[in-house]
Amino acid sequence: MIDIKHYLKQQQQQVHQALDEFMLSPSGDFADHISCMRYSLFVGGKRVRPILCLATGTCISPDITIEDRLLPVACALECIHTYSLIHDDLPAMDNDDLRRGHPTNHKKFGEAEAILAGDGLLTLAFDLLSEGQYAHGLPDSARLKIIQTIARAAGSLGMVGGQALDMEGEGKDLSFEQLQTIHRSKTGALITASVLSGAIGAGAAEEQLQAFRVFGDNIGLAFQIVDDLLDVTSTTEELGKTAGSDAVHRKATYPAFFGIEKTRELAQQAVERSLGALSSFSDRADPLRALARYIVDRTK
Repeated sequence: MIDIKHYLKQQQQQVHQALDEFMLSPSGDFADHISCMRYSLFVGGKRVRPILCLATGTCISPDITIEDRLLPVACALECIHTYSLIHDDLPAMDNDDLRRGHPTNHKKFGEAEAILAGDGLLTLAFDLLSEGQYAHGLPDSARLKIIQTIARAAGSLGMVGGQALDMEGEGKDLSFEQLQTIHRSKTGALITASVLSGAIGAGAAEEQLQAFRVFGDNIGLAFQIVDDLLDVTSTTEELGKTAGSDAVHRKATYPAFFGIEKTRELAQQAVERSLGALSSFSDRADPLRALARYIVDRTK
């Protein structure tokens, strides 16, 4: 049985060190801009997406160097996720003052600087993914497939499109199918891509990729359902961001459709489906199983 708290702490430290290595240093003409990027990247965070990438890689490959080879990919995923948070918090989007218990980027540096910090992190991600010196032996074919997978998940038919639908839906009576589309796009797509990127980088077979796609889709859905739930049941201090903002923006959420108890059940069902997708894998998939349970049991 994996001690998930110890595992997360260990993996978070590894990702943090790699991010510090790959991230630009705040010096020279661009020092202020880079400091703005680094602020949001290092102000905290669970590092779920990079950890999922690394855990999937080690599930597939017994090679002890697989995590080293995947670290640039893992860091790129965290850069993309952080950029999305900076932009989501902007006044034109969700207009939030707090993120991870600290002032949001635009509150600390200003709107223009925050927009550019997000832009910088997004483009840095694809530098990390495409630059051979960072890839630590990933085959070019795998690197290209990972770039395509992440780009599609982060773009207009994934995370960006999901955010657009989320904003368009504020104050409207959306159907449950529309809510699912928003959740699977805005949050689930990049989580699934994180899982698939680790699998591709480790040389997974096609049937394994299909299983990981089901796993990723369901933990991504569970993650957003739990986010919906915590927005209703937790305090701002507990979350590190403004609680109750979904109601303020009149967003369609699982608790709004089903109530709190049914929402908990649906999150658990999504996690059970994700675990079922791993049934054919050995105990090397135990970190992924533990991460799935962590996602539904987390309190922030």
